[in-house]
Amino acid sequence: MQSQSITLKELFEDEAILSFDGDWLQRVSHLAMDSRRVEPGSVFFALPGQRTDGNAHIPTARRRGALAIVSEIDLSKHKALGTSLTKIQVKGIRSLMARVASRFYAHAHQSLTLTGITGTNGKTTVAFLSRYLLARSQRKVGLVGTIQYALGSYTLPAHRTTPEAIDLHDMFAEMKASDCAEVVMEVSSHAIDQQRVHGLNFDIAVFLNLTQDHLDYHKSLDHYFAVKAGLFTGQVGSPPPVSILSMDDDYGRLLKKKIPRETRVFTFGIDKPEADFAAHDLQLTETGSIFSLDSPVGRFVVKIPLLGHYSVSNALAALAIAYSRGCDLSESIEHLAAFPGVPGRMERIDEGQAFSVLVDYAHTEDALSNALKMLRVITAKNLFIVFGCGGNRDRSKRPLMMKAALAGADKVWATADNPRDEILEQIFDDMRMALKPGDEKRVAFIYDRRRAIHLALKAAQPGDCVLIAGKGHEPYQESKGKVLPFDDRIVTRQILMCFEKYRCPQI
Repeated sequence: MQSQSITLKELFEDEAILSFDGDWLQRVSHLAMDSRRVEPGSVFFALPGQRTDGNAHIPTARRRGALAIVSEIDLSKHKALGTSLTKIQVKGIRSLMARVASRFYAHAHQSLTLTGITGTNGKTTVAFLSRYLLARSQRKVGLVGTIQYALGSYTLPAHRTTPEAIDLHDMFAEMKASDCAEVVMEVSSHAIDQQRVHGLNFDIAVFLNLTQDHLDYHKSLDHYFAVKAGLFTGQVGSPPPVSILSMDDDYGRLLKKKIPRETRVFTFGIDKPEADFAAHDLQLTETGSIFSLDSPVGRFVVKIPLLGHYSVSNALAALAIAYSRGCDLSESIEHLAAFPGVPGRMERIDEGQAFSVLVDYAHTEDALSNALKMLRVITAKNLFIVFGCGGNRDRSKRPLMMKAALAGADKVWATADNPRDEILEQIFDDMRMALKPGDEKRVAFIYDRRRAIHLALKAAQPGDCVLIAGKGHEPYQESKGKVLPFDDRIVTRQILMCFEKYRCPQI
């Protein structure tokens, strides 16, 4: 969505500028941090990055019609850039870009109630659940998360959990124009650390859990936690008036001690009597979960069409969000029973086969362990898993994921999961570090993910369960610089239909 025309001077008003060479009165029609998205009238932000330096793409931005370049380096002496291109040197370009983007889109986020959800696992499910409950109270609710961006008038497939600041403020403007009153956002640790959400004043901040992930980026769990804690303590914007915290997680309990006194805190947990939203007497079945809920307004029986222990925790978080936004709790509980589910999150694949098949996004040790423990309770016979570990990511979690798979499943098919630019054999070697004598009989390393899924489904018998984990809703496979179509759900259905209709041979 385009902002109204604004001058450079108005756009950078009150910002600390180290050097300036150009015309402050030029009118800006677009912002970009990707040179490929520059158009005439753009301001291009040349961001330093882990993989590429935006300064290397300034010539492309100039050729595409940028009127100004913003950088942390001094560009005034670069004669090759010419004199017609305005050059602005700043310090702290990422936070400045967020402020400028907010200004360009007329601070649209200030008209929206923002709920930010963070945690290693469960963000997407809680975001979908809470948006569903808020929308039942006749509110128009936007969504920003791993699967999609729902902007009010239309929905886009997501390309990352939390977009860059320019895209984010563009989305807020679109939501405002579409009469959204609320926005539910997944907030990743990368987004906090890279200041994509800088300057946003969240009305509600939600902490779900913290387990090992992204240590290739954060280097330690302590740093990972400190970054996430910033959402609650005023490191992003003003401290949120409401914080919702899991008491099932050690880091959630630690975070509670760091919350500012003026913040209203709601807690949730399973078999945690001290929690504001406490679930107990869980009944976990093949079709859903039932539990008793103790809440600030009394005791209820809750039924959800979601599987497992962690789905109960996610439902508690969503109920706490809805309650804190003024929704009637008894009505929210009634609505939960009809929740349609989340794409790629324990999504059941049923083509009439005599065994269970589920596709899930679980891609950490903790998520795999929880998923398998849950499925073990409701699986009559053997439990199989197909999974892999992503390339160019934290290598230390690979043996931990294999250990979780071996602990929870009867047979494991290890395979590709977005190997990106890494050699798959290296990923497999890291996974093999978890194997003990005798484990080799329960693990098959299969290079082709389609074949791995085929083999697991072919091995399944009546009463068994097959979990295909790691990619969930993703419709692609990243390998050797290419993004190829691959959806676990579609592939699984194709194979199951092939078995049933054509009795096709093993591939």
